Amino acid sequence: MGLMRSWVESANAAECPFPLNNLPCGVFTHGEGEPRCGMAIGDRVLDVTGLEEAGLLGLDGGPLLDVPFWNEVMAAGPEVWAALREQVTLALAEGSRFRAQVEPHLLPLSEVELHMPFLVAEYTDFYAGRHHAFNVGTMFRGPENALPPNWLHIPIGYNGRASSVVVSGTAVRRPWGQIKRPDDATPRFAPSARFDIELEIGAVVGVPSEHGQPVTVAEADAMIFGYVLLNDWSARDIQAWEYQPLGPFQSKATATSISPWIVMKAALEPFRVATPPREVPLLPHLQEPGPMLYDIALEVALTPEGGAETVISRTSYAEMYYSAAQQLAHHTTSGCAMNTGDLLGSGTISGPTRDSRGSLLELSWGGKEPFPVDGGSRSFIADHDTLTLRGSCKGDGYRIGFGACVGQVLPALANPYERN
Repeated sequence: MGLMRSWVESANAAECPFPLNNLPCGVFTHGEGEPRCGMAIGDRVLDVTGLEEAGLLGLDGGPLLDVPFWNEVMAAGPEVWAALREQVTLALAEGSRFRAQVEPHLLPLSEVELHMPFLVAEYTDFYAGRHHAFNVGTMFRGPENALPPNWLHIPIGYNGRASSVVVSGTAVRRPWGQIKRPDDATPRFAPSARFDIELEIGAVVGVPSEHGQPVTVAEADAMIFGYVLLNDWSARDIQAWEYQPLGPFQSKATATSISPWIVMKAALEPFRVATPPREVPLLPHLQEPGPMLYDIALEVALTPEGGAETVISRTSYAEMYYSAAQQLAHHTTSGCAMNTGDLLGSGTISGPTRDSRGSLLELSWGGKEPFPVDGGSRSFIADHDTLTLRGSCKGDGYRIGFGACVGQVLPALANPYERN
């Protein structure tokens, strides 16, 4: 499929992240107005709440866009998702007879503020990238014991905090926590000195599942509404002390940043790729009926305070060992019900080379090998550093972009337990 041309001219540029092929879903405010649902097209946002109010957009079960989040549309299911894309595409396509009616509902992206695009029901983070798991395991256990015995059989994950999920642009405060270095006799309470990021893709669940009813990988894939960029901020020194035997807890609860646009699954269909060959055969319930990953090019950039941006990593979502559909299906094997608005983090996406590692822990090899940035070097994040995640798929004369996922790290507060 090539570029779908629009009468919004900016959407037709080859490097535009939001062509007519994309139509990602977000929530915005303009001026003093209330938050509304919108879809990005070129350098504009289409006020789809306004289209629905004006009778220019009709979805079964509607109105569905009269709330400042996409959960109502997500819960309505794939047929409604397809109808939404079809109607908006028809309205924005080059030569559309609806242009005069639709044009007043377009606003410059530069003039709007973007918000959380959906209400996060629950959040689960996985550890499903082969290169990342091997790198981290090698650092702590050596290459011969890098992967846990179960890693090649199931997508490992943990339940996080939905309250920690924030939209791009939200500043992140360096956390306090219990830290114990190898040579310390006892732990101490201190700000994290080894604060980190994790480059991930987040899958957004649209259709819920029933309690007690597991779903297949194919059914799980059909449940997914779309995808966002995801940065799972991680306090590595807090994590090292707390994670055994039950895994991460406070070290992952500071914040999880997501990009403000949900790229619908339909926009990614031309970019499907298969997961890598299996080193150990998967049990039948986790086997995939077809390609379930996407070839999404990803990068991480670090900008020091007052400095220039340095791209510190480039990789691809195609490097994942387990797909979001496999992760979602595995989540339901116990009978656990999945809800509209559930967010599944892919796990850190790293490639096979140093410059494709998706965390600073890997890039600096546990702090032993600092890497260059503008004006100096880094092992972990310094105060006032800004981290930016970007992602896109490259089509024939067009790009499917996610928008940036940005967060600046602020200094830790004074000890919150030493109050006057």
